[in-house]
Amino acid sequence: MALKICELVSLVLAAWVTGMFVGPWLALTRSIHTFEPEIFLAIVRRLNDNMASVMTALMPAGLLSIAALLFVSFGARPDIFYPALAALALFVVALLVTAIIEVPIVKRIVTWTVPTLPKDWQCLRDRWSAFHIVRIAAAVAGFILLAAGAIWR
Repeated sequence: MALKICELVSLVLAAWVTGMFVGPWLALTRSIHTFEPEIFLAIVRRLNDNMASVMTALMPAGLLSIAALLFVSFGARPDIFYPALAALALFVVALLVTAIIEVPIVKRIVTWTVPTLPKDWQCLRDRWSAFHIVRIAAAVAGFILLAAGAIWR
């Protein structure tokens, strides 16, 4: 029963984390390069305000839930353990991209105004966008691995 609970919790949390990356990209950020500076700044501020506190709690909870699944499945269920281990590694990649690259860029952007835009603001925007794709890919692949481990026995 503990295994099933861990699988369920890790799948739900991984789906939420993945959705927090994919949803805004599908709805908005994949076209962020088309927005005028004042719209771009407003979007970044709003996304940061809405998502930062949620992801600060959700991402660690998701990682811990996968770690719990690894603990429960270790030795007894390699068909669950190994996909979950790979999923954990992929979610760690997403976390590292977020913490090392994405968050520092956003912290700079939210301090800007249209008159204070640096000359390289578009390069920073594009760097953020490129690495956002990396974390989306890592999260989607991690979620798929968790789901595969849960349903293919």
